[in-house]
Amino acid sequence: MFKNYQFFSEKPKEFEEKVIQVNRVSKKTKGGNKISFSVLMIVGDKKGKVGAGLGQATDVFSAIQKATARAKKNLITVPLKGSTITHRIFLKKGAAKILLKPAPEGTGVIAGGAIRSVVEIAGIKNIVSKILGTSNKASNVYATIEALKQLKPISKKSGKNFTIKSGNPKNKYDETK
Repeated sequence: MFKNYQFFSEKPKEFEEKVIQVNRVSKKTKGGNKISFSVLMIVGDKKGKVGAGLGQATDVFSAIQKATARAKKNLITVPLKGSTITHRIFLKKGAAKILLKPAPEGTGVIAGGAIRSVVEIAGIKNIVSKILGTSNKASNVYATIEALKQLKPISKKSGKNFTIKSGNPKNKYDETK
């Protein structure tokens, strides 16, 4: 009788979501302390798209929903060369300093903490990275996304790789073979 009806229509998720950090935030007011929660989320499809968002609300669930919506608005596409990134990149953003290097097939994700989460959700399977600056997760997530945003795709004609050095405008691109 109910063969053709689905009561619970579960559609497959387009993006994978991951909570990086949940902070309890307290604000002093005249009537006492006002407690809220701040959530940092990353969203990606494991095929080269990734985004991060920060949401704040009086309960954790609402903060997660806000962070997810903001992360989906801030999606970027990462140029990939097989299952790794196209070239080496060093980036300094605020107190965060990160180094991302392409790795040969079979190396896996050699990354710590926040960088590991971002590159796995982006779909990068072989990478070597190092966090050189702060240990703040939010700063490292935003720095990693900025570094992935600055990656250049390899041109088909020349086949040359480039190393981007952030912070020195004169020698922004150095050719490497």
